[in-house]
Amino acid sequence: MAQTEGVAVASEVRIESPARRAGDGPGAGVPSVVDGVALVTIDRPSRRNALSFGLLRELAEALERLDADPSVRCVVLTGAGERAFAAGADIGELASQTPTALAEGGGFDAWGRIDRIGVPLVAAVRGYALGGGCELAMACDVIVAGDDATFGQPEITIGVMPGAGGTQRLTRAIGKARAMELVLTGASIDARTALELGLVSRVVPAEATLREALALAERIAAGPPLAVRAAKQAVLRAAELPLSAGLAAERTAFFDLFATADQAEGMAAFLEKRRPRWTGR
Repeated sequence: MAQTEGVAVASEVRIESPARRAGDGPGAGVPSVVDGVALVTIDRPSRRNALSFGLLRELAEALERLDADPSVRCVVLTGAGERAFAAGADIGELASQTPTALAEGGGFDAWGRIDRIGVPLVAAVRGYALGGGCELAMACDVIVAGDDATFGQPEITIGVMPGAGGTQRLTRAIGKARAMELVLTGASIDARTALELGLVSRVVPAEATLREALALAERIAAGPPLAVRAAKQAVLRAAELPLSAGLAAERTAFFDLFATADQAEGMAAFLEKRRPRWTGR
C-alpha cells in the first residue's frame, strides 16, 4: 500500500505527500513542496477514472492513512488526465449486482469511511464528475472546478438512481427544485452553472485547476490543525442538525478549543503582533 512520504502507487490510487506544486499550466516552474498538503490522484484514465469497488476501498484506505498522519493537514483529491475527475461508477461491475449482493457485499462501505475523514478534503475537478464522481466531489469539503468541468447525476438514464449521497448532498448544496430536476432527468451542468448554484466554491481556467486547489489547500493547512478539524465538523453538522442543536455543538467545540496550546499561541501572537506557530496541540 502507499506510503505517506514521497510518491507511491496503490494500484489505481496515487499518493504524493507532501504534495508538490508542479507544472499544470502557464508559468509552471520547478516543482516545490506544498507543506502540510497531500495529493491523492485517482489513476484510471483509460476508464475516465471510473470508480470500481476496489478503487474506492483503496481510496478510503489512502485517505484514512493520511488522516492519521499529523504532518498532513489538508488533502487535495483529483483525477488523472484532463478528461475526468471520475466519470462515474464502474457500470460493468454494477450491471450484474443484485439487491442482496449490494447490501451484503460491502462495496459501498468505502463511502462511509470517506465520510469519516477528519482532515479537510479539497476536490480538484477537471472534465467529467458524473454519478459516483459527482458524489465523490461532493463528499469533499471544497470543490475547485476547472472551466471544463461537468457535474451531474445521470443514474436515472440507466434505470437506477444515485446511491452514494447524490440525492442528499446535491439537494443540500443547490436546493430541492434544481436537485430534483437534475436527478429525475439525468441532466448535467457545466462549471459556471455549478458555481452559480453553489455546488462549487470557485471556477478557474482548466489548466490551473490543480495549482489553484493546491494553493487553497496550502492556505487551509497553514491554519491551526485542531481548530480547522473542529470547524469542518461544525459546518458539516449544519446540514444534519436542527439549528438549536447545531449552535449547541458549535459552542461546545468553541469552548473545547480553549484547552489547546494553539488557542493560547494564536491569541498571544495576535496581541504581540507576530505570526502564530501552530503545534496541533
